[in-house]
Amino acid sequence: MPDLIFSDPVLARLYDPLDPVRDDLDAYLDLVDELGAQSVLDVGCGTGSLAVLLAGRGADVVGLDPAAASLEVARGKPGADRVRWVEGDAAALPPLQVDLAVMTGNVAQVFVTDEDWAATLTAVHRALRPGGWLVFETRVPEREAWREWDPVRSRVEVDVPGFGRVASWTEVTAVDGPLVTFDSHVELLDRDQPLPVSTSTLRFRSQAELGTSLGEADFEVSEVREAPDRPGRELVVLARRSGGVGALADPT
Repeated sequence: MPDLIFSDPVLARLYDPLDPVRDDLDAYLDLVDELGAQSVLDVGCGTGSLAVLLAGRGADVVGLDPAAASLEVARGKPGADRVRWVEGDAAALPPLQVDLAVMTGNVAQVFVTDEDWAATLTAVHRALRPGGWLVFETRVPEREAWREWDPVRSRVEVDVPGFGRVASWTEVTAVDGPLVTFDSHVELLDRDQPLPVSTSTLRFRSQAELGTSLGEADFEVSEVREAPDRPGRELVVLARRSGGVGALADPT
């Protein structure tokens, strides 16, 4: 089940205004050009920010997400009619043969069990053509980013048309080995309208764990880069589907 921050209709509408600067997506736009990808599967596309950007640049894009409320926001964006939207997890994908699959933001870390992660990798592998690419980002566990997820350092206040002043903050509630659980709070400061608290859990996998799991899913890790917008904090993994190499560029 998707977290409330993505599946609640009001929280989904506030997601983009609370995080309006998405320069983290620039690296993915550049990678599409670098790899020469003409078709892209956006796994966990959320409100569709990357998907509509890619479609506007001429790519054939499929946006996949289990949260109907987020997809409703995505479908309302300019250019959304150029994207094929699919509600569900990776197992819900129709037959595809795309050049590139991406997981931005926290998507790769929401699969907290080995079984769910393996099933997602298997489904993505099936959706890629031979020689196609999987690219995703993941936080460096040693950096312990969750130590900064407290109500003071994470608090943001913005003015949102139709809602007035809106505050949001994050608070960690548990750290259990590689699993970090936290609450996302959103408050409408100009309205007497309480919003639900969204609880999420992320898994922080080591680079070695990622390499092993990708290998078991028949991917070959080509390169691991630092995320250009968060150097030292996040990694970007480029993995290639085994079973034949096509015409896509090789960044190495």
